Amino acid sequence: MSALADAHGRPAAAPSADWLSSAERALRLAVEVPAAALVAAEALILFAGIVSRAIGHSIIWSDELASILFLWLAMLGSVVAVQRGEHMRLTFVVGSLSPRAQAWCEALAIGMVFAFLALLMHAAYDYTEDQSFVETPALGWSGTVRALAVPVGFVLALLACALRLARHRVTDLLGVGAVLLGLVALLSLAAPWLAGIGNWALLVFFVGLLGIGILAGVPIAFSFALATSAYLLTTTSTPLTIVVGRMDEGMSSLILLAIPLFVLLGQLVDATGMARVMVAFLASLLGHVRAGMSYVLLGAMLLVSGISGSKTADMAAVAPVLFPEMRRRGMKDGELLSILAASGAMSETIPPSIVLIAIASATGVSIAALFTAGILPALVLALVLAAVARYRAGKEEDATVFPRAPASVVKKTLLVALPALLLPFLIRTAVVEGVATATEVSTIGIAYSLVLGLVIYRGGLKRREIIPMLARTASLSGAILFIVGAASAMAWALTQSGFSHDLARAMAAVPGGKTGFLLISVVAFIVLGSLLEGIPAIVLFGPLLFPIAHQFGIHEVHYSMIVILAMGLGLFAPPFGLCYYAACIIGQVSPEAGMRRIWIYLGALFLGLLVLTFVPWFSIGFL
Repeated sequence: MSALADAHGRPAAAPSADWLSSAERALRLAVEVPAAALVAAEALILFAGIVSRAIGHSIIWSDELASILFLWLAMLGSVVAVQRGEHMRLTFVVGSLSPRAQAWCEALAIGMVFAFLALLMHAAYDYTEDQSFVETPALGWSGTVRALAVPVGFVLALLACALRLARHRVTDLLGVGAVLLGLVALLSLAAPWLAGIGNWALLVFFVGLLGIGILAGVPIAFSFALATSAYLLTTTSTPLTIVVGRMDEGMSSLILLAIPLFVLLGQLVDATGMARVMVAFLASLLGHVRAGMSYVLLGAMLLVSGISGSKTADMAAVAPVLFPEMRRRGMKDGELLSILAASGAMSETIPPSIVLIAIASATGVSIAALFTAGILPALVLALVLAAVARYRAGKEEDATVFPRAPASVVKKTLLVALPALLLPFLIRTAVVEGVATATEVSTIGIAYSLVLGLVIYRGGLKRREIIPMLARTASLSGAILFIVGAASAMAWALTQSGFSHDLARAMAAVPGGKTGFLLISVVAFIVLGSLLEGIPAIVLFGPLLFPIAHQFGIHEVHYSMIVILAMGLGLFAPPFGLCYYAACIIGQVSPEAGMRRIWIYLGALFLGLLVLTFVPWFSIGFL
C-alpha cells in the first residue's frame, strides 16, 4: 500500500511562500527524524528479542517497549502522511473537475481533517489523563507515556494542516469555513429527528456524510472518523474519548507492528537491487517463450510479494525493471498496465501480505494459518492469468519468438539471484519453525537484506538514502494504521447501534444458505474494495461478517482468502479501484490505455475466485 492519491496540487495565488516553506521544512524535520528513528528502534528491539531467546536470555520488556513506541510511530507517521498529502483518498471524482474546483476541494479536504483534529483534541487530552492510572507491568511506566502520543500527534497534524491551508486563497478558506459551519448547524437542528429515527440515522452518517466526504477527496481515514464522531455527537450521549480509545485500540495491536517493518523490508529489497537480480534470472529463464515476459512479470510479483507485503511496493519493484524490455518486444501500454494491475490483485494473499496481517488483527484468525493458506490460492490465480497472457500474446505484436538465453547466462543470473531468492523461504521457515513470530520475522528479513546489500549486492544501498527510506516507511505505515484505527472506531459505533445484529439476521436469511452467503460476500467485498480500499473494508466489515460465516460452517481461513481476493479484485478494478491508478503511476501509462484491455484479466480472476470460493481445499488443504 502507498501514496495512492497525493495531494500536492496547490493554487497559484498563494501568500508569500518564504515563511511557509521555512515553517513546513522545520515541522517536517521535527516530525520525520523522530518517526524514522522509531522505525529503526522497533526493528532493533524486535530483532534483539529474537537473538535473546536464541541464546536463552529472553528480554521480558521488549514487547512492552515495542508496544509503547508503536503508538508513537503510528501517530507521528500519520502526521508525516498529512504533511506529504499521502493519506489514502479517492480522487477520481475531484480529478475530473476544473483546476479551480480541484483547488477548492483540496482546501475542503484539508479543512475537514483540521476540523476533526480540533474536535477531538480535548477528548485526546482527557484520554491521556485517564491512562495515567495505568502502569505497565514490566517497565513500571505510567500509561501516560504511551497515550501522550495521541494529543501530540493531533497537535502536530493540526500545525501541518494549518500550514497547508495557508497556501490556499482566502476565498477558498472562507467557502470551506461556511460549508463546515453550515454542516454543524444542519446536524444540530436535525439532532432530535435523527435521534428519533433509530438505525435509519446510520444511512445519513455512514452512507450520506461518509460518501460525500470520500467523493470530495477527504482522506478515507478522516472521513471514517468524522462520520463516527458526528453520529455519536448527534444521536447519542457517548463522549468522544470513546472514539479516541477505540482508535488507539485499533492501531495498537502488536501484530500490526509487522506493517512498518515489512514496508521497510520491501524498500530495502528494492534499494539493494535484490528485486532486480530476481527479475533478471526469471527473464533469462522464460524470456524466450511466447508470452514469456508476461510470465516473468507474474513470477516476479509472486516472489516479491513474499517479501514486501505491500502491493504498491511490489509493483514499484517489478514494473520499472520489466516494462522497458516488454515495450521493446512490442507489448502495448494498455496490455502492460492490465497485466500489472491484475497481478497485484492475484498476489494479495501471498504472505506476508499487509492485508493478511490486518485481517488477523481485526478478526482473531491465526496469522500463521493465514500465512500457510495464502500461497496456493495465489498460485491458482497466477496460472489463470498466465493462460490469459498466452492467449493475448497471440493478438499482440510481441508474438515474435526471441532467442533462448544461453545456459551460461541462466546459470550466471541464477547464482547472482540465489541469495535474494532465498529470502521468501527464509521468512516463511522462520515463522513455521517457531524461530520468530509473524511480527518479528520481518526483522530477520531486514537484517538479511542489509547483509546482502552491504556484502553481495554492493553499491545499491546508499547511506544518504537511509533516513528518507525510514521516513517513507513511517508515512505509509502511519496512513495505514490511522485507517485501521478510524475503521475500528466506526465498527464499534455500528456494533453499538445494533447494526451488526441486523446485518447478521439479514445475511443468515440470504436465499441459498451457505452458497448464497458466499456469493454475496464475494460481490460485497469487490464493491467495498473498489470504493473503500482494502484494509478499511476488512477492518470495518470483517468483525461483522466472520461470525456469520462461522454460523454457516465456513472455515475462517477459507473465508479470509475469499474476502481478501474479492477485495483485491475491486481494489485493482477501474474506474474506482485506487490501486489501478497506482499501477498507472508506477508504469507511467495513462488510465485510459488499460480501461478496455483489463477486463479479460479481471474476468479470468473472477472465475478463478469462484473456483477458490467453492473448492475450500485450495485454502485449507495444507493447514
